[in-house]
Amino acid sequence: MNFETYPFEKLNQLLENVTPDSRYSPLSLTIGEPQFDTPKFILDALKAHAALLNKYPKTAGETVLREGMLTYLKNRFGLTLDNGQIIPTFGTREVLFNFPQFLLHDVETPHIVFPNPFYQIYEGAAKASGADVVYLNLNESNGFQPEIDESILAETNLVILNSPNNPTSSVMGMEAMIKWVNLALKYEFVLLNDECYADLYLEEAVPSLLNASMEAGNKDFKNILVINSISKRSSAPGLRSGFMAGDSEILKAYMVYRTYVGCASPLPLQEAAAAAWADQKHVDIFREKYKKNFQIAKEVLGVDAPEATFYIWLKVEDEIDFTVKLYEKYNLKVIPGSFLGREGVGKGYVRLALVYEADKTREALQRIAALKDDKTKS
Repeated sequence: MNFETYPFEKLNQLLENVTPDSRYSPLSLTIGEPQFDTPKFILDALKAHAALLNKYPKTAGETVLREGMLTYLKNRFGLTLDNGQIIPTFGTREVLFNFPQFLLHDVETPHIVFPNPFYQIYEGAAKASGADVVYLNLNESNGFQPEIDESILAETNLVILNSPNNPTSSVMGMEAMIKWVNLALKYEFVLLNDECYADLYLEEAVPSLLNASMEAGNKDFKNILVINSISKRSSAPGLRSGFMAGDSEILKAYMVYRTYVGCASPLPLQEAAAAAWADQKHVDIFREKYKKNFQIAKEVLGVDAPEATFYIWLKVEDEIDFTVKLYEKYNLKVIPGSFLGREGVGKGYVRLALVYEADKTREALQRIAALKDDKTKS
């Protein structure tokens, strides 16, 4: 299989012969990895259950973890799901890669639809599944919202949405999500929303696709699935805790497949993740940190805060030149938008991940402002 070079490796190649100004300490706004300490109560749960490393974990997940996740869905989205409607997973990256392979294995000419730009695992999964891809191009003219010609959907097997979106920070409203649910029922494709940033809203809580399914009258979630992760909401990516929830018929078959995958989470991690999923207060603290970072971005760069995520999709004249100059002059790394998209989508943008405390965020953004000022003067 011919996989595309990952964006961060492309960045390394782009900058490998560039010498940064050593007067500035190295900073990076490239990876969506929260740089805040994992809350103590999560660490305490991990330590308290370390002795469970002498036992094999269940692929289906322990009861305590499932209960924590179901509590989260109830408290956060008002959803009452049963055990047949959720599967604990080892983060969400593995799901995004192997679920399409499971779903499309027996399809002769599979078709996957997903946003462009995108999280590159979507593309990797399409390649591994031998699927043709149709892009939902997100751009300024459509408000970075996914739009599609319905005639394409008759041959579509899987649509992956990503709201709140990485990298553009766009958020789909309830009405738009209901429309997608109805399309999934009309054309009989599986609709999956990647909701890993759903808890990082700044003002109003954003809904889940499962909420939209309920509003559409699809209360059994036929053809509808969501994934979510603890990584962003709890500043705990190392726990590798995620879930897939929705259509119980699909999940029943997928659970059998997963027994062969070998992605069961170690028991101490499950205990710690269960505590994190069941608690919302610590997420509120992190959300305030991101809100502060966006206030700084407004002050320093004049950009408006998005509805959710910790990303800024910053418009620039030439994203490659901007990235190189920013590293060379100010020792700061960002990701060019063209590394995250295909067919020219993403050109003219860089993605900034505001994942630091406020002081370091301000310093990084001031370097960007300085470069923009340099370009204006020149």
